[in-house]
Amino acid sequence: MAEQQGTMRSIRLEKEGTVDNLYTVEESVPSAQRGEVVVKVKASSLNFRDLAMLKTEYPGGMKPNLIPLSDGAGEVVEVGEGVRRFQVGDRVAGNFMKEWFGGRRRPTYTEPYGSHSDGWLTEYKVINPELLVEVPDHLTFEQAATLPCAGVTAWNALHGPSPLMAGDTVLTLGTGGVSVYALQLAKELGINVISTTSSNEKAKKLKELGADEVINYNETPNWGEKAKELTGGVGVNRVVEVVGPATIQQSLKAVAPGDELSLIGVLSRTGDKIDYYDLFGSASTRTIGVGSRQDFENMNQVIADKKMQPIVDSAFPMEQTGEAYKYLDSQKFFGKIAISHE
Repeated sequence: MAEQQGTMRSIRLEKEGTVDNLYTVEESVPSAQRGEVVVKVKASSLNFRDLAMLKTEYPGGMKPNLIPLSDGAGEVVEVGEGVRRFQVGDRVAGNFMKEWFGGRRRPTYTEPYGSHSDGWLTEYKVINPELLVEVPDHLTFEQAATLPCAGVTAWNALHGPSPLMAGDTVLTLGTGGVSVYALQLAKELGINVISTTSSNEKAKKLKELGADEVINYNETPNWGEKAKELTGGVGVNRVVEVVGPATIQQSLKAVAPGDELSLIGVLSRTGDKIDYYDLFGSASTRTIGVGSRQDFENMNQVIADKKMQPIVDSAFPMEQTGEAYKYLDSQKFFGKIAISHE
């Protein structure tokens, strides 16, 4: 296809601090060189890491003046010489971990978009096609844009080296993107789900999505023991631990001896400390680093087969990106927050 012409909008983050440091720029539309494709980005989505970078709380740091957001989806509009993986018109999303195609994760894979290289908050993106996956046809671009981080993380937590089986039980915490994805994917795989929330309104939504049991942690502070009780005293087979120190003790109370805590989140910085004997004889732990391209493609196969509908709470236009960040910070959302680029 002929080279793209003209200019495009990109949003860049000048430096850490506040949403006031986000600014819109006009840039030249890129063209595909040999071995590249150009994606017209239709939507992107926010993750907690984006907020953490804004607040100077992201452990990996970030470079100044980058285009934010690790997650985006769109349509291939130009294909460079030698590219056979995609054609013009294909619907795609970027893999969060770039060159992690499969197998074990290696340290060189941990350079995601938005912190070390330009992300997806732009109208066009030139990219190596090996860093993309095809997205299910039934999804909107806003839904597809929520897949790379939250979706794949949830899939990895459920699947991983020791996949949960139909009839197993998973405990999910709260109603953020990873937790809601874990609930939805678990139900498609025949896995029982116990969820927690602080809101009766959100509890109703969790039940509507298929949660077998919902615990209000404000009403039941000792929710870990409650979750174990709900399994007949055996304990859950996996906890999708997205919070951190504030919830880890209760998560340990919930899990069956020898089963897994999937460590994902750092939403909290303080809480009860744990020591060796809290873990010994209790649970195994595994730190989740999103997932590989193979994980992404395997997840998409299930989503496509089951016609699963990812939950997008809100989709903000690009010019309201700052408001989207503020809404993420409010913790009032259910599921994911997207940015619509059209």
